[in-house]
Amino acid sequence: MKSYIEERAVEIANYIIENNTTVRQAAKHFGISKSTVHKDVTERLEQVNPSLAQETRKVLDVNKSERHIRGGMATKEKYAHQHGA
Repeated sequence: MKSYIEERAVEIANYIIENNTTVRQAAKHFGISKSTVHKDVTERLEQVNPSLAQETRKVLDVNKSERHIRGGMATKEKYAHQHGA
């Protein structure tokens, strides 16, 4: 694996952990696709830094368990703005 990819994977993982962000937020921050972020932090990072990969996995698992709530909140917000205008 190229060194810049390893560095990017570590950088993304640190960003996700420090800011408690989602894959989507990290992708937007780094200007890359969600697929790339996901592959970096799940597959590539495991080879480079397994302990960091585990920490990142914990944050992503929490986000995954909460995503249905976030989606519901976003929908509620959307309709609140539509009906309020």
